[in-house]
Amino acid sequence: MKRMTTRIAAVTAVALVLGGCGTDQPPVCDSLVAVQTTMHQVRNANVAENGLAPLQAGLRQLKADVGVLLTEASAQFGPEADMVRTAADQVSTSVAAARQSPDVAHLAEVRTTLGALRSSLQVLGDAMSGTC
Repeated sequence: MKRMTTRIAAVTAVALVLGGCGTDQPPVCDSLVAVQTTMHQVRNANVAENGLAPLQAGLRQLKADVGVLLTEASAQFGPEADMVRTAADQVSTSVAAARQSPDVAHLAEVRTTLGALRSSLQVLGDAMSGTC
């Protein structure tokens, strides 16, 4: 129940940040909200309490959500989508390194690359503000 409440709160917060997209919004708007919601869940994963499994599942979902977003956003928002793609690739690289050697340095790098992805998503969201 707490997880569902957290998810609803996150979706609501993201919708408010985006300025309340209308009902006739293009699919790319929903894809951005999905990525931002998953990003929020990944950032708030409590590894100490729940272990790595939920974080790993969240990262897999984030990768899938980013893929859909990039497919939908690339034509209209090419430069911003390229920034997201580059940041997502860096996340994938850092996660792979952390899997090979799960030490503090590699986990910190995952956190850093997730921050860069979040920033690039904000840039894309800003570019999409007139669309959504």
